Amino acid sequence: MPAPADEAMLAWIVGDLSSRFGTPLFAPHLTLQGDTETTPAELESAIAAAAGAVEAFAEPVSIVEGSDAYFRSFYARFAVSPALAKLKQALDPEGLASFMPHVSLLYGPVEAPAKAAAIAEINARLAGRAIRFDRIGIVTSGQDVPIADWRVVASVALGSA
Repeated sequence: MPAPADEAMLAWIVGDLSSRFGTPLFAPHLTLQGDTETTPAELESAIAAAAGAVEAFAEPVSIVEGSDAYFRSFYARFAVSPALAKLKQALDPEGLASFMPHVSLLYGPVEAPAKAAAIAEINARLAGRAIRFDRIGIVTSGQDVPIADWRVVASVALGSA
């Protein structure tokens, strides 16, 4: 999860885009592991171990881009840095090969020309800007949970052994 100052800045962008395009609001985050049947207790243990092995870090936004995928409609993309790879390996080793670290900025379909203009605008602001990540969170979310009901139920600071 982004550190508070970066989280606030990204949340402002999400809110602005949501207002402009009538899309859902959500907390900005970088997903390390998607939907899982793992119990909350097992997840808390796993994130504590992963967080203890990686210090807080800053990673520059590579590019802001979009796709037709609902949850990846408009996002800030990051390189697979050593810190991100280590976290992904610890929490979702099977997904490491296809890992595309990103922070979504808008969910859902948007008219292509308006979306392209907004992507260019936000890319000009974010590309190359370092985003600091300082904790891992467990979020009640998923394909079958309404976005408005997503909640962070636990978090662990990076570097906390």
